[in-house]
Amino acid sequence: MFLQLKDTQDLVKILDIQELIDPNNDIVHAQDQEGQEEQEPDAFKKENLIFPSGEKLPRCWLDANFRQG
Repeated sequence: MFLQLKDTQDLVKILDIQELIDPNNDIVHAQDQEGQEEQEPDAFKKENLIFPSGEKLPRCWLDANFRQG
């Protein structure tokens, strides 16, 4: 799955979907898709990621207490 960084519009390839959808994780490990060579995995804050369409990530992926508020 590919997501986009809010500030640079760079695409990143998510390495573990479970890590992405777990609201208890603030970060997700992904590979930046910059350049022609495969990049090393890096940690990205989920709050800085959006879908390539420009949509925000679902709140249930970001907030473990989303049903309480």
